[in-house]
Amino acid sequence: MHRRRRTALLLSAAIVAAPLLAACGNDAHPGAAAVVGDQRITVAQLESRVNEVRTAQRAAVTDDAQYAQAVAQTGSLARDTLHGMVLDKVLHRAAEDAGITVSRREVQEMRAGLEQQAGGAKGLETAWLQQYGIPPQRLDENLRLQLEAQKLATELGTDTSQPAFWNALSKASKALDVDLNPRYGNWDAQKVARVDAKTPWVREISAAGTQQTT
Repeated sequence: MHRRRRTALLLSAAIVAAPLLAACGNDAHPGAAAVVGDQRITVAQLESRVNEVRTAQRAAVTDDAQYAQAVAQTGSLARDTLHGMVLDKVLHRAAEDAGITVSRREVQEMRAGLEQQAGGAKGLETAWLQQYGIPPQRLDENLRLQLEAQKLATELGTDTSQPAFWNALSKASKALDVDLNPRYGNWDAQKVARVDAKTPWVREISAAGTQQTT
């Protein structure tokens, strides 16, 4: 994956339309979508995050046809959401290793500036949902992520598009020994990205919908 593309996923949590994964067969990660260090991201937690986005999309788009189009355009939402949840933990570990912290005040100041640019709080929430798939209740978390990334890049004397930044994330990723449930793919610590797994029991389907296990 290109460095700039991964930067966009990191800072914007951009969602790209793609087929869903439907898995059946043995599950080597019962109840877990991913294990990051000593922390588990459960399937229930992942589904809850996905539902937050869908609920926000439904509230923002009252027209059924437009909502259906929004769902179709975010067909890989579960996998992209998990990618973001894992990457959040990897970045936070890299920031901790570098002695970086982000205060609530810094988040509030960043949000205030963005709200001014977007024409208010509602405008910012709508823009983040439409462009990046971030529901309103997760906006502050995403801004904290961006601030951590910016501070880490500054500490390293680089920016988020450069190898030095991604090498730091790769180091943190390897230290955390990220392990994904195969139904969601594999985690490439070197690339700091989720990649599709080549497993015999995983098949791709093109219709938009929820994760189903047979």
